[in-house]
Amino acid sequence: MNFAFDGLFQGVLLGAGVYLFLRCVVGGFFTVDQNERAVKSAFGRAERLGPGLSNRTGPLSEGLARTDEERYDYPRVRVIPPGGPYFKWPWEKVHKVSVATRTLNMAHDPESPRANQGGKVLEAVTKDQLNTGLSGQIRYRVSEKNLYAYLFGVKQPIVHTMAYFVSILRERIANFEAPPHDPGEQRESQPAEAAVVSGVSINDLRKNMRDLNEHMDRESKGSEARYGIILDASLITSIDPPNEVESALAAINTAHNHVSSEVSLAQASADQKIVQSRRAVEIETLKAQAEVEPLVALSSELALLKRSGPAALAGYVRNIRLGLYSKAQQVVLGVKNG
Repeated sequence: MNFAFDGLFQGVLLGAGVYLFLRCVVGGFFTVDQNERAVKSAFGRAERLGPGLSNRTGPLSEGLARTDEERYDYPRVRVIPPGGPYFKWPWEKVHKVSVATRTLNMAHDPESPRANQGGKVLEAVTKDQLNTGLSGQIRYRVSEKNLYAYLFGVKQPIVHTMAYFVSILRERIANFEAPPHDPGEQRESQPAEAAVVSGVSINDLRKNMRDLNEHMDRESKGSEARYGIILDASLITSIDPPNEVESALAAINTAHNHVSSEVSLAQASADQKIVQSRRAVEIETLKAQAEVEPLVALSSELALLKRSGPAALAGYVRNIRLGLYSKAQQVVLGVKNG
């Protein structure tokens, strides 16, 4: 009986040993894929790079306002690069994250996929109270420099990032104004008054969509320090007004295009007349110079003869008179009364 109990006990010990070996040794090895990064935590605490190192020091702090630095003060953690095999103890846990770039519709709501017309159109209000529909895409990826914020800082980072992006976009749409026109960059044939449609902000938005995208790229840099997600680029592809004002906007644009065309034609005609006038002035000036030039040369020659003596000037006048006599058909001479 004791022999059987001892055998059972040894079998249990052997099974436990095999389990611990497989669980702790064999099961402790892991690898990290090429598009993944990993962070190890021991008893729920992520492995830090060093004491005092956080995202408040370095380029991550540039995207945060001074008032938000303390709120989003996350420690720097040790990131495991692709490769392996790596080893972890049973009390350690490996958190793997994909760092591949992803594309998402800017109208997508992760918490409510049916919102914003099924994640297709994002609504925003302009400064003149027009409810517009925006459509486009954003590219994002997880930041390797701030994996703590993505894994442990917030529960759903993509939800916070999308809300952050949408709030910046709606604030920009609500306060957007066309940039001031630079007179030095406009063409001579197009005056400043014809270059801008004023009073309708949606026209300004459509004409300056590139500036809007660049503004969103600059203002969205704070998402890396806040939530550990980098917004690589935002591309707003269309801005559509409500159906009831679409026809009015089309009429305004048509009228503006007509006025701009007429002004351009008038300006071109005026420029052509100015060029013709300048050319006529140049021609008349050249004619006057051609008539004056012989007189100036004659005056210089007579002054030179005068300096040679009174006889030289009299001889010159006589020679000129003889030349005129040879060309004349009739000569009328005056007779002095004696």
